[in-house]
Amino acid sequence: MRTRKVVIIGAGHVGSHCALCLMFGHLVNQIVLVDVNRERAEAEAMDLNDLASGLGDGFEIRAGSYADCKDAHFIIMTAGKGRRPGQSRLDLLGGTLRILDDIVPEIKKSGFHGILISVSNPSDIVTEYLYRGLDLPRGHVFGTGTALDSARLRRVLGKELKVDARQVDAIVMGEHGDSSFIPTSHISINGIPLREYMKLAGRGREGIDFTEVKKKVREAGSRIIAGKNVTEFGIASVVVEIVTSILHNERTILPLSVHLDGEYGEKDLSIGVPAILSEQGVEKVLEYDLNNSEIQAFHASCDVVRQKLDAATPLTSVFQRGKDIADNISQNIRR
Repeated sequence: MRTRKVVIIGAGHVGSHCALCLMFGHLVNQIVLVDVNRERAEAEAMDLNDLASGLGDGFEIRAGSYADCKDAHFIIMTAGKGRRPGQSRLDLLGGTLRILDDIVPEIKKSGFHGILISVSNPSDIVTEYLYRGLDLPRGHVFGTGTALDSARLRRVLGKELKVDARQVDAIVMGEHGDSSFIPTSHISINGIPLREYMKLAGRGREGIDFTEVKKKVREAGSRIIAGKNVTEFGIASVVVEIVTSILHNERTILPLSVHLDGEYGEKDLSIGVPAILSEQGVEKVLEYDLNNSEIQAFHASCDVVRQKLDAATPLTSVFQRGKDIADNISQNIRR
C-alpha cells in the first residue's frame, strides 16, 4: 500500500484527537506531530504508538519537524491559542496569527505541495492568512469553517423534529462564529423540504423557533469549553470526514472556509460556504440560491470577517505579497 502521510501541526488536545480518529479510520499510515513543545509531541507519539500496536496497520507515528511537510499528503493545522471560557473565537486572533507567522515560512521552505486543512481559530481569518501566505491552489488550502456548526445544527434540529440527525439536511454558512446564519430555505428532512415535512408530520402550525435554534448552535462550543476547557471530539470527526472524502474521491458536499473569488458577490476572503470535496481538495464552491434575507446575512457575516482581516494585517507580514498592505486591503472592501 502506498504511504499516506499527514503532518499535524500542534500536538494539543485537538491535534492528538485528529491523529486518533485518523488511525481508527485507517486513513493514513504515517503521522508526524510537530509542536513547539517537542517533549509534548514525543509523548503524544509514544501514546499513539501504544494504541497502534493493537490496530493491525503498520503505522509510523513520531514527533518531527517542518521539513517533514515536504512529502506530506496533508497538513492539519491546529496550532494557535485555545479558547477560554467567556472568549469568542475572534478574541484569539492576535495570539494565533503571531504563532502562525513563525510557521508559514517554515512550511513554504519545506516545499509542501499537498492539501492543508486548517482547524485553528478564528477559522476564516486563519484560513485566508494561510491561503495568502502559502501560495498554493485555492482547493489545497481551506478551513473546517462551519462544518462543525452544521453538525451541531443537525443534532439540534433532529431533536426538535424527533428524527435521526442523519435524516436532517441543513448547513450553517458564513463566519465560524457569532455572525453565522442558517439558510433555512435549504433545509430538508430525508429529501423532503422542511415546510412540507412539517405538514406531513402534523406539525404545520407549530413551526420552529430558529432564533432559539441558532442560539443553541452558536453556544454549543462555549458550553463545552465552560465545562472542560476545550472542544476536541467533534472537530476531529470533521477532519476525518474531510480526509475520507479526499482520499476516496467521494465528492462530499461540506460547508468549509474557502477563499472566495466572486462567488456570492464576494472575493478576497475565506468564509464558510458549501463546497464539493474530491481528490483535488475543494473542487468547487456551490452557490446556493439564497433568498434576500439570507444573502444579506451572508454579506453581513463577510463584513465581520473583512473588518477583522483589516485589523489583523499590522500583526503579520504574510499578507503583503509584494505590495503595500494598506493598498491591498482597500481593494478587498466590498463596495
